[in-house]
Amino acid sequence: MARKTKEEAAETREHLLDTAERVFSAKGVSRTSLADIADAAGLTRGAIYWHFENKADLFNAMADRICLPLEQALEPDETGHFSEPLAQLREALIKTLADTDTDERQRRGLDVLMNKCEYTEDLQAVLERRREAMLNGTQRRCTLLRQAIERGQLPPDLDVGRADRLLIGALCGLLNNWLFMPDSFSLKDEAAPLIDALLETLQLGRALRQHPAA
Repeated sequence: MARKTKEEAAETREHLLDTAERVFSAKGVSRTSLADIADAAGLTRGAIYWHFENKADLFNAMADRICLPLEQALEPDETGHFSEPLAQLREALIKTLADTDTDERQRRGLDVLMNKCEYTEDLQAVLERRREAMLNGTQRRCTLLRQAIERGQLPPDLDVGRADRLLIGALCGLLNNWLFMPDSFSLKDEAAPLIDALLETLQLGRALRQHPAA
């Protein structure tokens, strides 16, 4: 009986997160109240407070469902090393693009994160959490790029920080453009050639090289 209760609680939590995504997408985050989410979910506000402290906590849990799979794809082993750094990076970037095209929940969640979230005063905790997540992601990707350099997969004089800024800027730009006009091209079909072109730029682009101090 206890296990069934836990399963039901987990189902309710996922139902609330799914509902929050839909309401956030329709109304925008700042215009959505917990009462709106409870009504749309067919539950009481008390049910929300059983699982989440407030709207910021609920929003962060929703965002984590999207961000964590990418982080896990770029997770080093227990020694802090990536088995095949460049291949892992390629696979994670392609999967992020392709899943956004084919997974309705990821597509809707990313649209909320990128286009429907106004970081108002009551969402300062959300803003801080997202900044922390971005910083952690940057550190992890830069570690991966350095290990790719050590393995000879990228040029030894690659400017890692500049390369990472190019990677994340291109990824976010692709996602944002596609979310704005999803019928303009197949993100799933274009994922691999676009990411391969981007990684080739890291390998060949002279503008990404470190320059010795004058």
